[in-house]
Amino acid sequence: DLQSLAWYKAEAHIAKAYYYSELAKMYGGVPIIESFVDNGEMVKRSTYEEVVDYIVTEIDTYKSELALNWNDFSERQGRFTLGVALAIKARTLLYAASPLHNPTNDVKKWEAAAAAANELITNTDLSYSLASDYGSYFVGGNSVASSETIYAVRRAQSNSMEVNNYPIATQGGKSGATPTHNLVAAYEYIGTPDPTNPYANRDPRLTASIVTNGSTWNGRTIDQSAGGSDDMARANASRTGYYLKKFLTDNLNLTQGLNAQHNWVAYRWAEVLLNYAEAMNEAYGPDAVPAGYLMSARQALQKVRDRASVNLPKVTASDKESFREVVKHERRIELAFEDHRYWDLLRWKDAMDVLNKPVLGVKITKNGEGWNYEVTEVATRTFYERNYYLPFLRSEIENSNNTLEQNPNY
Repeated sequence: DLQSLAWYKAEAHIAKAYYYSELAKMYGGVPIIESFVDNGEMVKRSTYEEVVDYIVTEIDTYKSELALNWNDFSERQGRFTLGVALAIKARTLLYAASPLHNPTNDVKKWEAAAAAANELITNTDLSYSLASDYGSYFVGGNSVASSETIYAVRRAQSNSMEVNNYPIATQGGKSGATPTHNLVAAYEYIGTPDPTNPYANRDPRLTASIVTNGSTWNGRTIDQSAGGSDDMARANASRTGYYLKKFLTDNLNLTQGLNAQHNWVAYRWAEVLLNYAEAMNEAYGPDAVPAGYLMSARQALQKVRDRASVNLPKVTASDKESFREVVKHERRIELAFEDHRYWDLLRWKDAMDVLNKPVLGVKITKNGEGWNYEVTEVATRTFYERNYYLPFLRSEIENSNNTLEQNPNY
């Protein structure tokens, strides 16, 4: 019918906007292809600013033709909606305002990013909100049914996440992603530190995201000391002393081939609030609420922290510079393992500092009924200035007869 055709047309343009937003994140400026290209015709690379303008124009042109949701069309669940389009726009303009792309710190770019996030937050036709429980939100099919989810990639049931990330001591597990102590140490305390257990009384998002020594996972207590069930000397055991928990179903029997639901959440409400908090702070400061805006940067950020735990310390940063560091911390914790941290470090121009520091872990030794922990250097890593952008394939450069300009220093 005509309505479906209108939706399909609008969604096709939002799909293009999404595609170019991902390309721009990785490569900066890229060629914009609007129509069929004749054989032999070479399309020059557009600037990053031109790509951003293209994304925003596509969204603003077609957003009014998008569905608000697919509640009455279950077979269309997973397709783009107005909320997705506005979330893409908000993230794109946040990236465009960031130091990597805004070296002169043009405040107009931050204002545009704040306005884009505000457009989504104040839209009364949309009804997004934070899920009540951070940890369970990511498990199984919970995210699809949650009011926090703006866009999730649906996937068939499987156990590949568990196979690839369960501790090697769990039958069928391969260890996979093992978080660093650099990240674990960043989780704040919500109570008095316990000298015998460095993981007690911490931000609950630590327990929800990371398997720590002494915790219960897969039906047993994790013991990574020498001779323990998860001895770190074991082949393919974690070198850092930590395992991934976020996204995984606990105690899934891999030997019997049991499966669980997994969905990849590409855009969710907590990120929108953090995007808003960052852009508002850079444009107006941590506490200003200009006309037409719903809340201050501090209020948006506090919503995310309060969902994690009302016992987290209140944010006291009073100026733009100190509040900026609070936002960076909050994104690191709230969005851990969701494909944000690396790109955040790039857009903030922090990667040369952060990604050239050693990877830290802990050495665990048994101490009676408890354990001792020694922070150790697990690996070194190197990040070069050129790595702020990915290189185009050499074959693409050659196929374009050098019309496609390579990124610097590749």
